[in-house]
Amino acid sequence: MGSRVQELLEMLYAMINEAWGIPLGAEKCVIERDKALDLIDEIKAQFPNELAEAKRLVDARAEFINSAKKEAEVIRKTAEDRARQLVEEQEVIRAAKARSNEIMTNAETSAGELKRAANEYVDDAMRRTEDALSAALDEMRQTRSRFRSAAGTTGRAQRSPREYDTGRIDIEMDN
Repeated sequence: MGSRVQELLEMLYAMINEAWGIPLGAEKCVIERDKALDLIDEIKAQFPNELAEAKRLVDARAEFINSAKKEAEVIRKTAEDRARQLVEEQEVIRAAKARSNEIMTNAETSAGELKRAANEYVDDAMRRTEDALSAALDEMRQTRSRFRSAAGTTGRAQRSPREYDTGRIDIEMDN
């Protein structure tokens, strides 16, 4: 309540408190009726103003509480959305890392298989080349032997196979 109503109530209280008591009636007193009624009328006149002010304060309080609740709800929803977004980002990052690890594992496996296949191919190519060179060397020796036989130079000392490995071929022909 406002200060005017408070002041009027205090005046009424003081009037009753200071009133003369009635003989043989300890709880009863004599007060000036007109003054008391005037104070009560003034209090009643102030009540609509005071009640309106109190109602306005209660309404303002309710509006403030509703506004605070709405703001809190907006903040909560924003926080939930942000948390959901962060969780989704984390999920995307986790999935990307898993996919990256899978790709790396597949690449390493493929590289290992490719290296093994390349080594097998090179080894096979070198074996075939070695076989071809060996066959060519055998054929060359046989051809030289036939050539010498046909040329009649069998009496000369034969060279060892190592001499042929130098890449130099000496052909002697008798005329």
